[in-house]
Parts: sequence; structure tokens; C-alpha cells
Amino acid sequence: MSYIKLKSKVLGAISRLSKASLVLAGFAAMAFTVPSAGPAYADTSTPPVPDNIKVPAGNKLFLVGHAVGTQNYVCVSTSTGIRYVLFTPEATLFDEAGEQLSTHYFGPNPDEANTDPRVISAHTIRAAWQDSRDSSTVWGQVKPGHSSNDPAFVEPGAIPWLLVTIIGRQDGPTGGDRLSATTFIQRLNTSGGLAPSTGCTSPEDIGKTAFVPYTTDYYFYKSTGS
Repeated sequence: MSYIKLKSKVLGAISRLSKASLVLAGFAAMAFTVPSAGPAYADTSTPPVPDNIKVPAGNKLFLVGHAVGTQNYVCVSTSTGIRYVLFTPEATLFDEAGEQLSTHYFGPNPDEANTDPRVISAHTIRAAWQDSRDSSTVWGQVKPGHSSNDPAFVEPGAIPWLLVTIIGRQDGPTGGDRLSATTFIQRLNTSGGLAPSTGCTSPEDIGKTAFVPYTTDYYFYKSTGS
């Protein structure tokens, strides 16, 4: 099955998802403030990107995943008013042949203790990518300045392009490590995913959720010495 057909099929399935209640809206503040040796799935090059999200020298591309999923928002009261806040993405990454590579979500990073009393977790919540074959997992953070809405690159209505720095990693339960060496991930070629501009303006709206379809490409890098 081609990636285009797969993308269309999965997006159709997403539109039929039940709007199950989810928890921990505080995940967004912590995460985007803002396989063992196997086949090589990396493209030979990355597209042009804004300077502020370029990967530092000393790292090389080793994996590319085409993601289809949703950016999930909840309506909450914040210090700046009532608005939608991202509480988790839910996405599946595929290779060029349409084979599943990994899943993407928010989860507790075992390398960081949680210090935010608003969040019920022993560890800081970060963006996570888990390999679908060996369950190796990495957690990342978008550091200040590593996000771009540059219209020369990012299409209208799309979530930003990002440079994610990996700050946590864990091998799979049987020692699988396909993702464990990851140092950086770029989120590029985004489409959709922005929070709705309506439906979250009054106290009566608090608690509403919105599951917004998006697609993107995730580029995984590791040290040239790996």
C-alpha cells in the first residue's frame, strides 16, 4: 500500500474515533513549552529548514517516519484566559513502504523527576516516540527558539516545525535499542493540527476536548560517532 493511500485510510479512521475522555492537561506545559540494528529507513537528505531548527554538526540522519494522527486539546482556564491547551499528540509513524515504525505521544520521562504539583506523575511529562518493534523509547524537549512558523517553510494552518532535543531514553524490555541512540528529532512538513479557534471561550466550555488531524515527517538523528 502506498504512503498516500495509507495516509488517506488512517485519516478516515481518525475521523471516526470516539472522543474518549483523556487526562493530565498539564502535559503540554512540560513537553512542548512551546530498533536494534535493522533496515535503514532514512531518506538521503532532509528538506531545507529554517536556521533555528537545524540539527547541530556531529549528528547524522538515520530514520524518517511519516506520521498520521491527531493533536489533542482540552479547554482549560489559564493565566491568560480560557483556551485550548495541547495535552497529547496521538500519531503513528510509517516508512516509505507503509510499514509501521513507531508511535508518538506524551509520557513520563524516566530520566527526570517531576517537580510540578499540578501534574500527577513521578516523572516530568515529555514528548515520546516508542519503536513499534522493540519498544525502545526516547523523550524530547523543544528548547527555547527551536520552533518555527516561518511562512517560507510552514504551510498556513499547520503546527510549527520543530527541533526536539532528546533528554531521556530507554531500551525495550528485551534490550531493543533502535531508537535509543537518538540525539535530535526534527518535525517538518507539517499539515493541520492547530487548536480550534472557536469553542473554548467561556467557563461552560472548560473540559471540552478537540482531536485535530495532522500529518508530519519526523527526522531522527544520532551522533556521527554512534
